[in-house]
Amino acid sequence: MYKYNDFDEAFVRERVAQFSAQVARRIDGSLSEEEFRPLRLMNGLYLQLHAYMLRVAVPYGTLNSRQMRQLAYIAERWDKGYGHFTTRQNIQYNWPKLPDVPDMLSALADVEMHAIQTSGNTIRNVTSDHFAGAAADEIEDPRPWAELIRQWSTDHPEFQFLPRKFKIAVTGSPNDRAVVKAHDIGLRMIRDENGEAGFEVIVGGGLGRTPMEGKVIRPFLPKADLLPYLEAIVSVYNLLGRRDNKYKARIKITVHENGIDTVRAMVEEEFVLRRAAFGGADQALFSQISDAFQPPAFSVAPTVAYDSAHAGDPVFRAWADTNLARHRNPDYAIVTISLKKPGATPGDATAAQMRVMADLAEEFGHDELRVSHEQNIVLPHVHRANLPALHARLIAADLATANIGLVSDIIACPGMDYCALATARSIPVAQEIATRFEELRLAHDIGPLKIKISGCINACGHHHVGHIGILGLDRAGVENYQITLGGDGTQDFAIGERAGPGFAYDEIVPAIERLLLAYLDLRDGQEETFLDAYRRLGPGPFKAALYPEAERGRKHAA
Repeated sequence: MYKYNDFDEAFVRERVAQFSAQVARRIDGSLSEEEFRPLRLMNGLYLQLHAYMLRVAVPYGTLNSRQMRQLAYIAERWDKGYGHFTTRQNIQYNWPKLPDVPDMLSALADVEMHAIQTSGNTIRNVTSDHFAGAAADEIEDPRPWAELIRQWSTDHPEFQFLPRKFKIAVTGSPNDRAVVKAHDIGLRMIRDENGEAGFEVIVGGGLGRTPMEGKVIRPFLPKADLLPYLEAIVSVYNLLGRRDNKYKARIKITVHENGIDTVRAMVEEEFVLRRAAFGGADQALFSQISDAFQPPAFSVAPTVAYDSAHAGDPVFRAWADTNLARHRNPDYAIVTISLKKPGATPGDATAAQMRVMADLAEEFGHDELRVSHEQNIVLPHVHRANLPALHARLIAADLATANIGLVSDIIACPGMDYCALATARSIPVAQEIATRFEELRLAHDIGPLKIKISGCINACGHHHVGHIGILGLDRAGVENYQITLGGDGTQDFAIGERAGPGFAYDEIVPAIERLLLAYLDLRDGQEETFLDAYRRLGPGPFKAALYPEAERGRKHAA
């Protein structure tokens, strides 16, 4: 992974000192809250429903054990002993006190981390495939490119005051695990007809109150042209983007109002100028960056311990069958550690659990961890010989939930328990759904399923791309939950369709239960997933399960 050089170190320390002075001025009254707001947002500090919240960048989701231990220390020293891992591959602390924030930022700087550009109308944390550098289906590790974009975008003088926030995601695999089509810019590595690797460039995706699928602006972009092309896109957006209405300010609206052909023509014209201005400096920098992302020195050992445990230990086998993914080295596996134990808050990890995960990465995982956009933690490189021992340690730490990709592996935003923008609770809904299906023992019968929950129309829980999406809204002071069906965040991207009227808080879990029991009756064999069944049958039978009274009325009228 990338290591700070002297410039990086000095830059981050200077920002800590600058913000420390701003915090001091806010505390002594020299700055009003209105004056302080843009300054704190530039440094990832929000004012939430009950307290400040500090959002820490985890660039492209990559951490080492030292950094994870420092996150644990910060949680214990200045928060309430836990952190919340987010769909943007960040970590959030929900209870910091303002006078402590400079010390938190200084502690982050000690391990080459910061909170810069995790908020504000600028280019946010660059996200990537959480299996990057390990996945068997990968064309190329996208993280060096993500790091190049991070360095280019950090404090870029032209792009600090964009019309609205701007999010970039990059994947090196044809199988999209980074939801690139839901980003302002999505980059998907592909090969051209000559076998040369480059990027399909997608622009104008996004969720929120107006969900839109990104459009291809460049079917194939040579890798060497990446930064000048990105700069051309963002500069055109900076010119065209709406500033009169924040709800119409995202680039998805810019593309929609102007048309992809007009935007493409402007970008291509600007790209010619930008590419000439770069003069190769970006490629020289990329060469230095890529040296830091060499694969680990994979060990060679027999896998008999894994084979024996998989054959003889049903608890281990259940975990291995759900929480392991195929590694490019057949003697290795990619391990996903679930932060979704039924009844727990999705994405939360205690300081003690963070330290355990750091220890496991150091001992078994070549000192690498990843934060997934699905709010879990990944150990990307674990030899199969070590998996039984690792699993035993996870059990002891209460981190061995075997549910990756199943009904209880739910994405949920903080909702009204924390967020000042939320209009409904999302965490309790996720907890109750997971607990209910744990009681029913149906998770494995249901099979692959993605439930995603948002507590307001900003869609931080990505409900639009859930196989089952749940959106919590306020209806005359009462929580009301809408259901969308058929969403998909992969390479087969789809925005879910609203099923019908919303449900009260005490109705939403029974509604999901009816829906999934109906799916079990409707599916064409055990191999047909919920999403496949929905695509085959359409919404009709699923709506009938959600709204049985309406269905009975329809039949009676007929």
